[in-house]
Amino acid sequence: MPLTRDFKATVMERARRDPGFRRALLAQAINVLIEGDIDTEKSVLRDYINATGGFEALSAAVGTPVKSLMRMFGPRGNPTARHLFAVIGYLQKELGVRLEVAA
Repeated sequence: MPLTRDFKATVMERARRDPGFRRALLAQAINVLIEGDIDTEKSVLRDYINATGGFEALSAAVGTPVKSLMRMFGPRGNPTARHLFAVIGYLQKELGVRLEVAA
């Protein structure tokens, strides 16, 4: 049976209206990062950013140009640890959560 809606549009719509879903989406991005799946992590974070304020607001908050952020989280992007953790720190602050890694 074919899907009736674009999956990404559905995810982004839900992220806009559901704080619990945003928390889970951000946690998932961090989990796949820790597992070493950088491509999935960039894709999840890109969707999260687009759904929750966009790259313009993120750019202003972390002091990195919009186009640089968009490239970093694009399919061929390669964010540095400094940029990646600045973005994650900002997203946690905006969402009002503090993610922790536990063994």
